[in-house]
Amino acid sequence: MRQASYQSKGVFDEMFAPNGQPRASGAQFVERLQTLSDGSLQQRQKAAELSLENMGITFNVYGHAAGTEKVWPFDLLPRIIDATEWAMVEKGLQQRIRALNFFVNDVYNEQKIFKDGVVPDELVLSSKTLRKQCQGFQPPEGVWCHITGVDLIRDNDGQIYVLEDNLRCPSGVSYVLENREMMKRTFAHVFQGMSVAPIEDYSEQLLQTLLDCAPPGISDPIAVVLTPGIYNSAYFEHTFLAQQMGVELVQGSDLVVENGYVHMNTTRGLRRVDVIYRRIDDDFLDAKCFRKDSTLGVDHLMDVYRAGRVTLANAPGTGVADDKAVYAYVPEIIKYYLGEDAILPNVPTFLCSVEKQRKHVLANLDKLVVKPTNESGGYGILMGPQASQAERDKTAEAIRANPREWIAQPMLKLSTVPTLVGDELKPRHVDLRPFVLCGKEIYVMPGGLTRVALREGSMVVNSSQGGGSKDTWVLRNGDAVPPLAAMDAGGKL
Repeated sequence: MRQASYQSKGVFDEMFAPNGQPRASGAQFVERLQTLSDGSLQQRQKAAELSLENMGITFNVYGHAAGTEKVWPFDLLPRIIDATEWAMVEKGLQQRIRALNFFVNDVYNEQKIFKDGVVPDELVLSSKTLRKQCQGFQPPEGVWCHITGVDLIRDNDGQIYVLEDNLRCPSGVSYVLENREMMKRTFAHVFQGMSVAPIEDYSEQLLQTLLDCAPPGISDPIAVVLTPGIYNSAYFEHTFLAQQMGVELVQGSDLVVENGYVHMNTTRGLRRVDVIYRRIDDDFLDAKCFRKDSTLGVDHLMDVYRAGRVTLANAPGTGVADDKAVYAYVPEIIKYYLGEDAILPNVPTFLCSVEKQRKHVLANLDKLVVKPTNESGGYGILMGPQASQAERDKTAEAIRANPREWIAQPMLKLSTVPTLVGDELKPRHVDLRPFVLCGKEIYVMPGGLTRVALREGSMVVNSSQGGGSKDTWVLRNGDAVPPLAAMDAGGKL
């Protein structure tokens, strides 16, 4: 690695300090990298890309001109996080998920947080992701969100912020596991001896989380993964996780409700299903309860769910907590339910539904990032400083027409990581999506999906928008932080 030619000016670089020397977390890796012969790194990168293509590790991009299916973009140079910093991140994520589960349960039941004036009820009750069909329901173990992907970024000052929460059907964990396997095969002599925290037990942890939240009284619960089918952008992940957990991958047509329970069709007849890890949006789960035109779900599934005879993970209605307008109140939500300050801060956020804040946003569109509150995948975002005046005018019109559906944030400069671009190492902006499992305990995968903006100067890291990914190494230092118990002494979250 030619350190002299690598420069990341004006932003925090994860690998190198401002003086050009490797940070302590990356020093050993850089030292090993420098032992590679000329051209070796490029050869390994090409070998990794060929392996991904041969193994069919892909994702779908709706409407992409070159076709829907693309090989998963992977960069060989990892992002490295030291053990001390990760311990803080892990505790912050555990804290956040506990509070958000409390919040969702409160929203659909007693609504104390509204009565106490902590979060405006009109903000939450007007959310597109609120599901009135879940009112009065409490899932097993009090867990609404079993699987969460939390997007983290680091700003210039080195501070890690939560950019957004993904509590509906978060994607990407299969690529985390595949990235690690690719790294171990392609970069074995560099990886070995680095004392990187293992992630290979994620599928086992996921299955245990699902089974822990099965309806009570079932000695040997059966779990399945429910997919909308082969045309879904995350279908590779659905098949991968089902295979890794050793459970059936099913579509809605494979399931049926009979005698008050959910069953799947098998060659030996109907078999009862107790836990459904669903990768289908709420609206398509049950045509008798949500969208009448859905052919992806299971008729009367919600009747069985509300009767407590099947567990859905994540629970319908959890999207109310990852509405980006609700996100602005998460520090207050943590304080209200846990009596603690947020360990991981939010990015400062302006709510366009608040008149004073809306005026500020409209007057500063050239300085802000403007986001719709319920889109995902990087769609609908206005990067104000990089947008044209026509684009800013169009967004201003949309904000005035429906202010509840928009938020704005300052344009933070995401940290960078060395990335192989042609024959050179260049700084590219990254974020990080750790995955959190919540059952009887809260498990945080050490690391997560580092997404990288492959285009120079871009800060849009989503794979659907041309981004790529890296393996994330969390270095071990002594004993790992034990999982946080999800329940209190009373047996509830």
